[in-house]
Amino acid sequence: MTVAQTLDPRLHVYDPVRRLAEKSLEGQLEGGEWQWLTAAAGWTGNARLSLRAAPELGAEQVSEALPGEPLSVLLRQGEWAWVKTEHDGYPGWVRVGGVLDGLSAGETLKITALRAHAYARPKISAPIVAELAFGAVAVQGSGESVTEGGRVWRPVLLPGGAAAWVQAVCAAPVSETDVADFALRFLDTPYVWGGRSAWGLDCSGLSQLVYAAFGRAIPRDADLQQKALSAVETPARGDLAFFPGHVGIMLDGRRVLHANATHMRVTIETLGEGEYGRRLQETCTGFGRWTA
Repeated sequence: MTVAQTLDPRLHVYDPVRRLAEKSLEGQLEGGEWQWLTAAAGWTGNARLSLRAAPELGAEQVSEALPGEPLSVLLRQGEWAWVKTEHDGYPGWVRVGGVLDGLSAGETLKITALRAHAYARPKISAPIVAELAFGAVAVQGSGESVTEGGRVWRPVLLPGGAAAWVQAVCAAPVSETDVADFALRFLDTPYVWGGRSAWGLDCSGLSQLVYAAFGRAIPRDADLQQKALSAVETPARGDLAFFPGHVGIMLDGRRVLHANATHMRVTIETLGEGEYGRRLQETCTGFGRWTA
């Protein structure tokens, strides 16, 4: 067995098919010639950026980068770039047109609304110029805020540099003090494989996003999240529940909130109740708690 076969490509950035690897892995990979890549800084543009398993439009989406999020750009190859998301090191192939070399200078503004729109003018009837979401980043624009119809608008620069306006409420501090309370805001969000926003997300995208809101950095995928948390026998509110290839957020000792492809949305199940709840209880592989 080669060393390459023992490394998880979600944690160690290399592609054994294309013989591409991050330079930090030099000397750790065997099996022929490798192209060693040095990462350059990049950022996601004005739209959510799909990370795919291969540089093909038909390839599986493995994750998603949100507007303004930092990236490490390992390779640009025609219309595609091989990147990893800076916050969790997760690699994937993206369309090169969605990657920026820099953001505008200024104070960054983090979006805290689950879903938000940026407008061409400070008016709700103005054209929408971008879709934003919790975790997306803009830059505070020049000029004063504008009050219109009782609404407070803030000038911003979108990641690509275009001037726009967002309502101040879209960047207000998260009011919830409890992980589970915040997670409940995502109820009925559509299920999207590889998604990481309230426009559509998957099970581990939900748990990662919710935990990040409280400064808890966990990996992208469910099995990695289970390894990262401390195992507990009796779950409490805010703990994660794990199943084969799946994860949910416990609301109490039995109820679990999760993004699932059975209902194609975020739902609540009670472990042991109903057909789905019984199946979840039977396949549960354990519970994890944040203890850092």
